[in-house]
Amino acid sequence: MGWPGGGPSRTTVPGVLENARLYLVTTAKPTAWLDAAVQGGVDVIQLRDRSLTTDAKIAAAAEAFAAVAQAHGIPFILNDRADLVEAVGADGVHVGQDDMPAAEARALIGEHRILGLSTHAPDQGAAAAADPLVDYLSIGPVHETPTKPGRPAAGIGYVEWAAGAGIGKPWFAIGGLDIANVGEVLAAGATRVVVVRAITAAGDPELAARELREALG
Repeated sequence: MGWPGGGPSRTTVPGVLENARLYLVTTAKPTAWLDAAVQGGVDVIQLRDRSLTTDAKIAAAAEAFAAVAQAHGIPFILNDRADLVEAVGADGVHVGQDDMPAAEARALIGEHRILGLSTHAPDQGAAAAADPLVDYLSIGPVHETPTKPGRPAAGIGYVEWAAGAGIGKPWFAIGGLDIANVGEVLAAGATRVVVVRAITAAGDPELAARELREALG
């Protein structure tokens, strides 16, 4: 688990996420690369890699994520595979609107792990905000992105909605965000962001993360 002492409780999860600002979603990476990104300011790491076609491959890739999360005391989230969360030492799972329902994911991961949910429109955001099983939600995609082909952009208006909706749990703007446009979502009211290529495509993951974290404040 990423937290010293064996993982969060349901009462401490909101506080852990409340302090998070920069959430990195990435394919399998070596320990040194992940460590550099976290040193730069990443607060949450998620493994999302569609090329990992077997449970064994996912578990092998997860070892680096679990180790870095443990070393830095941050959450490690596994994408989609709620059934593997405990086995790979993840602190929680993130599911999409087209993945398993939140109730099913919660039943698989138990009460003491984190459950995140993607949302793409105000009705989905309101439902996730009201669902006691969901710990945090993502808001987007702000821009179309090749990591989610076919998913139309929700636009900056959805971020503005989230900022004004009084969502009572942490939420992260997501979708094509980088150092060049992160100011736009901050101006719209976001305080947390999820990034992918802004760090994974950078030559120096630590520097890229640090620049984003400084922009987030």
